Amino acid sequence: MASTTAADPTRRDFLYIATGATAAVGVAAAAWPFIAQMNPSSSVLALASTEVDLASVETGQQIVVMWRSKPVFVRRRTAKEIAEAKAVPLDQLPDPLARNANLPDTAPATDANREIKPDWLVVVGICTHLGCIPLFNEGDFGGYLCPCHGSQYDTAGRIRRGPAPENLPVPPYAFLNDTKIKIG
Repeated sequence: MASTTAADPTRRDFLYIATGATAAVGVAAAAWPFIAQMNPSSSVLALASTEVDLASVETGQQIVVMWRSKPVFVRRRTAKEIAEAKAVPLDQLPDPLARNANLPDTAPATDANREIKPDWLVVVGICTHLGCIPLFNEGDFGGYLCPCHGSQYDTAGRIRRGPAPENLPVPPYAFLNDTKIKIG
């Protein structure tokens, strides 16, 4: 009987490797249905974007639409609200970033970086503190007030006071025409 060294593979080594590879393929094949079921359903994918008709929204009003199971505030701002939002110095903002999905992550939180058209503000209506729904036209800054913990946002959706760490996020959206937007 010939002796084998560590560098000389045997039939047993081959069987161990083949068995291990077969087991790995079997585990992957068995796990695939469990992983695939975590993909979004077709009904969720259908809500990946939504079109909103803005024709009925008057100046100073807001509508709330659902996008990806989240409320989105679409606000038609007055000239006074726009002027107040533009007048806020950036050094007074707790969150200096725009949080606008349409811009780079490092964009500053100027009023112009929070909207596409000055009279329209589109933000996800979920407080960035604990996920509450802020109230419209409330608080010291005329924007939004989260009644749970007192976070206050201005008319550009920027955090001004309270425990919320970030501005209300601006979802990806685009104007399809003067009276219709597509969110998502």
